[in-house]
Amino acid sequence: MPATQTQKTSSHAALVIVGTGMAGVGLARALRRLGDQRSITLVSADSGDDYSKPLLSTGFAKGLMPDKLAQRSATELGEELNAQVVTHTQVNALDVDNQTILLEEGQVLGYDTLVLATGAAPRVPFSIDPNVAPRCFTINDLDDYRRFHTALGHGPARVAIIGAGLVGCEFANDLHAGGHQVSVVAPERSLLPRLLPPPLGNALGDAFSEAGIHLHLGRSIDSIAAESGEDIVLRLDNGDTVSADLVLMATGLAPRTALAESAGLSVSPSGIAVDRQLRTSHPNIFALGDAACVEGVNAMYVQPLQASAKALAATLSGSSTPVSFGAWPVVVKTPLLPVVAYPPTTTPERWRIEGEGGDISALAENKDGRLIGFALTGGCVRRKVELSRAAPALLG
Repeated sequence: MPATQTQKTSSHAALVIVGTGMAGVGLARALRRLGDQRSITLVSADSGDDYSKPLLSTGFAKGLMPDKLAQRSATELGEELNAQVVTHTQVNALDVDNQTILLEEGQVLGYDTLVLATGAAPRVPFSIDPNVAPRCFTINDLDDYRRFHTALGHGPARVAIIGAGLVGCEFANDLHAGGHQVSVVAPERSLLPRLLPPPLGNALGDAFSEAGIHLHLGRSIDSIAAESGEDIVLRLDNGDTVSADLVLMATGLAPRTALAESAGLSVSPSGIAVDRQLRTSHPNIFALGDAACVEGVNAMYVQPLQASAKALAATLSGSSTPVSFGAWPVVVKTPLLPVVAYPPTTTPERWRIEGEGGDISALAENKDGRLIGFALTGGCVRRKVELSRAAPALLG
């Protein structure tokens, strides 16, 4: 019978998946759809509840309680997959020679095949005053969302978001729509700098500013401290200050590779190195999702993750299937100004920018004039399908 356990594990499973995010759970589901009946154990460092991660940055506008984002509890997930789900348990080490993983409190779990779906962890590039730390948050999973939701309370709050990338912009839009006062602080001079050329980032910034989101771009933080009663005060490098009740740090993600590296697997700053079959440098260990770097490509987006789960399920079921990532653009959840982007993998020779106001198309071209990426805002997002067909695959 399937089981959900805390602090207790079986001694052996044919397949062990470390991680119960979209990658790990998606792989288990794909295997069951193919009729694979092997024993599966999923090990989760958190609650193990089944949820869709992209919904984390839409919940505040909708007033959703954290439990409404959970589609299934860990117990229900185990029953659905006929699998064992081990929750709130850290994996301390891998023993690749003996095909075992060491869990906390000295528990050992054996495997025939191991899949690392450990995801990525938020980067926090500066130290935080211990007096302020309890009111500084990152949101990378449902448990994080629960903690931040509780801290927000029931009334409107002042939230300072550090970071102007995908996570920062999506949460800025969502929290603003939820009735909170939002400030965004970032060293970059325009929003979404990794996805959009400056004219489009500026268009998004204009939409945010017009809606009442306060932008402090091109600014670094000198200090974050508790001052004047309960205020958190962010002091910027130009002498300005931003007062807040809570701080949300959206300063990027780093693939979780420590477990693999300590076991001697090949890793890089971009993730756990895997081939097109998602096999690591050890033949019985695979990796996918945000933690994996497929022949030099780390794509922390939903569509590549889903393609990886489908391909790996086929490979593990006996039909060796190399993964490929098509030209899948990123749809940014910023209703104040819709954004779609397919960033080029190499520096373009030029950006050809068309349109005005908030409706802009930016086409990245190489020296031969070929399309290698694009970015769209406002009404131009309708060109997504057309341009995706013309753009080169991320990993063909």
